Amino acid sequence: MWNTMPAHLHTRRMEVYLYFDIDADNVVFHLMGETNDTRHLVMRDREAVISPSWSIHAGMGTGSYTFIWAMAGENQSFTDMDAVEMAELR
Repeated sequence: MWNTMPAHLHTRRMEVYLYFDIDADNVVFHLMGETNDTRHLVMRDREAVISPSWSIHAGMGTGSYTFIWAMAGENQSFTDMDAVEMAELR
């Protein structure tokens, strides 16, 4: 049920996620924050979240779900995806 794992960030871009098709008795946990100080948001059907460039982003659902994502920022180079090692997450 994971999406965007391993968690990562982008130096020059942010991402927006819209989660939908989530049954009423399920949720998606959207992980975000700095690598050493992560937080989670509890997302329900048709809710969106913005992950700024300094924030990791990943999601995990308690059941099936669908999402649409978009990026914004300097899109001249797509090599700025910096993966975060699991050992770095706190």
